[in-house]
Amino acid sequence: MVNCCGLVTVKNEPVPLKSIAVEVSVQGHVATVSSTLQYENQEQSPLEAIFVFPLPGEAAVCRFSAKIGQTEVVAEVQEKQKAQEQYDDALSSGQQAFLLEESDESPDVFKLSVGSLPPGEKASVSLDYVTELAVQADDGLRLCLPAVLNPRYQPQGSDSGSGGSAQVSSVPAGSVPYSLSLSAHVSSPHPISRVESNCPLDPLNYLNTEKTQATVSLAAGHQFDRDVELLLYYQDTHQPTAIVEAAQASAKPGSLMGDPVVMLSLYPEFPKDVMSSMTSHGEFLFVVDRSGSMECPMHLGSGSLDRISSARETLLLLLKSLPMGCYFNIIGFGSSYESFFPKSVEYSQKTMDEALQKVKEMRADLGGTEILQPLKHIYSQPCLPDQPRQLFLFTDGEVGNTKEVLDLVKTNAGSHRCFSFGIGEGASTALISGVAKQARGHAQFITGQDRMQPKVMQSLRFALQPAVVDISVKWNVPKEVSVTLLSPPIRVVFQGQRALLYAQLTGESSGDTEGSVTVKYSLAKQPVENQLSFSLKPAEDTGMAVHRLGARTLIQSLEVEEREQDGEKEGAKEKVIELSVQSGVSSAFTAFIAVHKGDGEALQGQLLRRHVPTPMLNLRGCSLTGFSSSVLERDMKLSELDDRADQLVCSASEFVVGTKSMSAKKKAEGSLASRVKGFFSKQLQGGFFSKQDFDSPAPTSKPVRDPLLQLISLQKASGSWVLEAALAEVLVKTEEEVSKPKPAQVDQEVWATVLALVWLYGFKMEAQEEWQFLAMKAVSWIQAQKVASVSECVQAGNTLLGCQVQKDTLGL
Repeated sequence: MVNCCGLVTVKNEPVPLKSIAVEVSVQGHVATVSSTLQYENQEQSPLEAIFVFPLPGEAAVCRFSAKIGQTEVVAEVQEKQKAQEQYDDALSSGQQAFLLEESDESPDVFKLSVGSLPPGEKASVSLDYVTELAVQADDGLRLCLPAVLNPRYQPQGSDSGSGGSAQVSSVPAGSVPYSLSLSAHVSSPHPISRVESNCPLDPLNYLNTEKTQATVSLAAGHQFDRDVELLLYYQDTHQPTAIVEAAQASAKPGSLMGDPVVMLSLYPEFPKDVMSSMTSHGEFLFVVDRSGSMECPMHLGSGSLDRISSARETLLLLLKSLPMGCYFNIIGFGSSYESFFPKSVEYSQKTMDEALQKVKEMRADLGGTEILQPLKHIYSQPCLPDQPRQLFLFTDGEVGNTKEVLDLVKTNAGSHRCFSFGIGEGASTALISGVAKQARGHAQFITGQDRMQPKVMQSLRFALQPAVVDISVKWNVPKEVSVTLLSPPIRVVFQGQRALLYAQLTGESSGDTEGSVTVKYSLAKQPVENQLSFSLKPAEDTGMAVHRLGARTLIQSLEVEEREQDGEKEGAKEKVIELSVQSGVSSAFTAFIAVHKGDGEALQGQLLRRHVPTPMLNLRGCSLTGFSSSVLERDMKLSELDDRADQLVCSASEFVVGTKSMSAKKKAEGSLASRVKGFFSKQLQGGFFSKQDFDSPAPTSKPVRDPLLQLISLQKASGSWVLEAALAEVLVKTEEEVSKPKPAQVDQEVWATVLALVWLYGFKMEAQEEWQFLAMKAVSWIQAQKVASVSECVQAGNTLLGCQVQKDTLGL
């Protein structure tokens, strides 16, 4: 029997991971992240620890080492099967070994095996990766350290394999038995304005008077129970840059690591007149996750909406903001999928009203999370002439077949753009960012206290506004130097989006020490040209972050090529392995392996295996358990949970007797299903039951509706409002008080629409990003009515509502 001491899991087994220390080095738009994990075997037998953890989807793991006592061993990259065999051989012969491998299903999940630690021995494991920083709506650069690894839903009939995600061990957030320390060094060609975080930070410390270098740290005592976000803000962020990194001195010239690599950054600024121009065409497909996990609240704390309720409010905003003349449809998915309409319908008052009624009835009741089938269904539908297809995907990103989904999206990338939204902690960055990148769209993450609506409306703006297109890149280098692109060509850049392009520079010039690159593109049918110079003989840089990100970009393209060939043609896989080994960057076909031979003596005792838990968001009875590990022994999948609940609902149908209407009966059964699933969820978590678990829920008071949402729900598809009691209620007036000041010659609908606009600009400016499009529709509608006395209307509206909104502010 194991003698338990120190930190233990919920099953009273020792957890060997003690702490994580992270150092971040940021250079402009790129970061190198170094993590050190401290392990200790507190048991009486040799130990193997398994730790499954997430990394950003675009990260390139580039170094892995382990220190046992005073001896450090640095891992080397090998073909994955060979590395696994070497690891097993080392353990069977009593040697200490470490294995780091990427999940087969998703490139943002890694499994670290720490093998054969003798009793009482300590070990520290160091892991380095490089990553591009994502650009945010407010020009901030986002670095995320994912702590939460939500269970990834594996579609029925698919093989979970041994890729790591099936091995995840989770504990409730707040119970993570190890801590995190983090420090960051930031340097930029432009001054650093500020650094923000969703976690407490120590004050920013500038290292020079130009404010181009600074350090910042996470406040002490942080429990790594949620994603840690750093937001970096620079001045002059829209200036394009070309950064050249010198070759690795020890590498062979002509190889990727033996040649300089240039990184081109393109982050265009959009003029205001372009920002205000909108298209009236498009087929808008809103694909919404309706799996059980969408019942979870958006964030911890009281008053938080659950994810599906937030999605319903967001769909209301989207439906009211669509332009007349477009087409749309809404598809909900889980273990199955349901479309509001058999095919996309033209946007009108009738179709909008019909869709809004279905949105009200939408629940998180479709079981597990399977994105592949609804996407296949969408791609099987022909595109509409002169209506560019725009896909909006909402999910908490818990899928196990990420690579298969990304391959499907890439295959169909020419027919649509995809805007993706990761909801809640633990959404897969590989999935959310990947589908947007493959389909020339934009990815957004909604975490912590974030509201979904502003981020979604920003993406709608991207979909409706002109984008940077017809992008061409011309390299101007001496004839002795050749340029090899490592990145796919940049096809499109939206407002607020940044594109990075990597290229290898082979050969040396005897004379010229400078090259240049000319970037041309079209924005709102206007040509734009930029020329940037760069050094062909850069100062030596030991970091190699640009090289490794360039290698990672090329590796990802080759991995997709290999999956498309499905093993029929040799070549892509071999190239990936060769490039991965040469650059020291992880891939789907390689792994990091380190073996410490020690004194050669075999370790005594049976080898124990321990899974180190990652935090799992498990809030208010959400059915997120059921994918746990061998440690927790909770292997009931969510789909099984749904099936058992549905069986109980069927067998308990006699409790739903005396119900007059079919809809009321369905509602009662739905309530019962929800409570049964909550019961099983609690049982899976090892919780205790009380009388309340079996009683009917107490009646709740009618919720107070947000007046902004109430006003938005009253708007017509055309953009106008009607003078009615519900509008007066939002304005906190009686119908008579609202009707009386109307100028005599003005139509009632025009008067109601002007009042709605004055109220929005007078009282809801902080939420303008959410209602800007429906306000633009309203203005266009008023202008189409050719009203002569608009000024008088606005003045009367201001007097009635106690505002001081100018006619020009409204856009009239």
